Amino acid sequence: MTQKSDIGLIGLAVMGENLVLNMESKGFRVSVYNRTVEKVDKFINGRGAGKNFYGAHSLEDLVASLKTPRRVFLMVKAGQPVDDFIEKLIPLLDKGDIIIDGGNSHFPDTARRTAYVESKGLQYIGTGVSGGEEGALKGPSMMPGGSPEAWPHVKPIFQSICAKVEGGVPCCDWVGEGGAGHFVKMVHNGIEYGDIQLICECYQIMKDYLGMSNEEMHQTFAEWNKGDLDSYLVEITRDILAKKDDDGKYVLDYILDTAGQKGTGKWTAIAALDQGVPLTLIGESVFARCLSAQKEERVEASKILEGPKPSKFTGDRAAFLEDLRRALFSAKVVSYAQGYALMRSAAKEYGWNLNYGGIALMWRGGCIIRSVFLGKIKEAFDKNPGIANLLLDSYFQGKLAEAQKGWRNVIASAVVNGIPVPCLSAALEYYDGYRTERLPANLLQAQRDYFGAHTYERTDKPRGEFFHTNWTGEGGDTVAGTYIA
Repeated sequence: MTQKSDIGLIGLAVMGENLVLNMESKGFRVSVYNRTVEKVDKFINGRGAGKNFYGAHSLEDLVASLKTPRRVFLMVKAGQPVDDFIEKLIPLLDKGDIIIDGGNSHFPDTARRTAYVESKGLQYIGTGVSGGEEGALKGPSMMPGGSPEAWPHVKPIFQSICAKVEGGVPCCDWVGEGGAGHFVKMVHNGIEYGDIQLICECYQIMKDYLGMSNEEMHQTFAEWNKGDLDSYLVEITRDILAKKDDDGKYVLDYILDTAGQKGTGKWTAIAALDQGVPLTLIGESVFARCLSAQKEERVEASKILEGPKPSKFTGDRAAFLEDLRRALFSAKVVSYAQGYALMRSAAKEYGWNLNYGGIALMWRGGCIIRSVFLGKIKEAFDKNPGIANLLLDSYFQGKLAEAQKGWRNVIASAVVNGIPVPCLSAALEYYDGYRTERLPANLLQAQRDYFGAHTYERTDKPRGEFFHTNWTGEGGDTVAGTYIA
């Protein structure tokens, strides 16, 4: 073989195929390999026919076809398959060659793999890739992390194939060392869980309380997509509501109401618990999927458990829809604020120097959660890189103050009519909790000190000084260890 390829990719499933077609369309020669070799030939003779690809029939063949430093991109199932391919590749590669994992790997695995691959004299990148199959083909958002020395060698390819926003700015930049890239992608997916559930709650309110038809809901989401809520998920919701099958029936009305998950939303919630960060909205979105999966139990419970049914709406529907729009916007802001708080906490623990405004820019195009107000998030961090919480930014502070009355009206109406809104309400509860100067945790600490002698701090003493009360007169002076959540 005389001509060497710029990069090699392992894993010709939908995402892998579309990514290599994207790379080739930007002028790169790509070698492709799949464990089932027949897929290689099918691709080369099908979608890849007449294009600048090389079909490798073995890993040795793939590695031999690449320019140095060799760049091998894995698009295989997260977990053990990634480790298995790393072990197979290491003996075939030379010092300075680069292994890239573009799957949805858990960030601790990426941190471990980075250290391991570096110990073998190689370099490693774990990159989040968001945008689905269409994004992979036309321009995804990419969030790379791992070995910093590897970034200059993959930057031209990554930034060529990723989505671009105003001024041609690429939705891809270096995130940080170790598992930073996959952590940011994990938070992205957690916010995606929340966004999807919020939209679903708005849909149920429109359908069950406002009595809106699919066409009316389609028109509403189309209108919402022109303003503050302009985003990919609102856009596709608009399209889904209008889609009919060959019989003229709305497809959405015949889809079973049970949702699955791949785990990234759950990982985000677990990471928040580990960090002690209140990621309430995303946590509720994960549990909402879990509850949806209990279909048979819910059907039986619906026959037994008492509760209100949505009454016929008799008010000003246009005014209520405006309240609902503001509630959705406000809850989305809270979701992003919680996600950014989690990233800030993790960056401190793992020593990452995350560019929060840059992350908003990476999410501005190509990815599933892309939306107009991500530009406002970037502006917030440009103004104040050390801002503790996005809710404190003047723009978001003003928008949420403006939306409050309608936001509360929507949740109150849903509660009175027995419509579950776990994420819309979790967002408001977080907002109210965050703005409350004195929470009832003083009673909580008293209870813990009463039954476990866990001690407490006092408002009239310096922070860090702990006290114990002998509540029963029988406990003595012995105290348990203290801890701060």
